[in-house]
Amino acid sequence: MPTMATTEAWIGLMRAQQRVLAAIEKDFKTAGLPPLGWYDVLWELAKAEDGRLRPFEIEARTLLAQYNLSRLIDRLEREGLVRREAFDEDGRGQWVVITEAGRAMQARIWQTYAQSIERHVGARLSEGEARELAALLSRFK
Repeated sequence: MPTMATTEAWIGLMRAQQRVLAAIEKDFKTAGLPPLGWYDVLWELAKAEDGRLRPFEIEARTLLAQYNLSRLIDRLEREGLVRREAFDEDGRGQWVVITEAGRAMQARIWQTYAQSIERHVGARLSEGEARELAALLSRFK
């Protein structure tokens, strides 16, 4: 059984995550930006070698479930932010490749995202507290 302190830490972590994510999503909506999930996929593609990943690699690097990821990639492709390329000769495997428009969108979203992180997290923690929290959370990798 977890101790009371462990249970309170868990509840606090879940509430903080829920509140901060909701605030960031609200900031995105106010700025006329797509949801945070779009940024997560575009960011992972932007930092990948050749700007491309297999769908299962994107799934492993984000918190998106496979069925949500497939629909999101479809939307990103319709918007011209990514394209699909055949992975092997028989065409069964696919790469998801970020486009220049996708890189521009990722950079545009980051401007709002960075301000949101500062407003909703950075402004509530000293630099030392932020480092301490990051160190504590790194134990869960």
